[in-house]
Amino acid sequence: MNSIGDRIKKSRVALGLSQAEAAKQLNISTPAFCKIETGQTDLNISRLLQIAKTFKVPVMMLLTGETVDQGSSVDSNELREQLTAKDEEINKLRKKVIDLYDKLGM
Repeated sequence: MNSIGDRIKKSRVALGLSQAEAAKQLNISTPAFCKIETGQTDLNISRLLQIAKTFKVPVMMLLTGETVDQGSSVDSNELREQLTAKDEEINKLRKKVIDLYDKLGM
């Protein structure tokens, strides 16, 4: 089974980019990009969107390996907005957890 990292690597290679070149375009370090490709780090939605845009591939292709047909009823803009909203919600919840740990003195 191909992972998101494998599909990102395949997209990068198709563009003829090295890991260092891809990392530079994404404004991250080469080791950080390597960890994305190898699955050692989890991607947030904004980074996934940035990679898809930079590599000129649909987000759905990175997520599933399949592209959405143009005739599909799926509205990619609506999905992008929903994913961004969920990402923001997750970040707020993470902040609450950190605040709770701080209150507990941990």
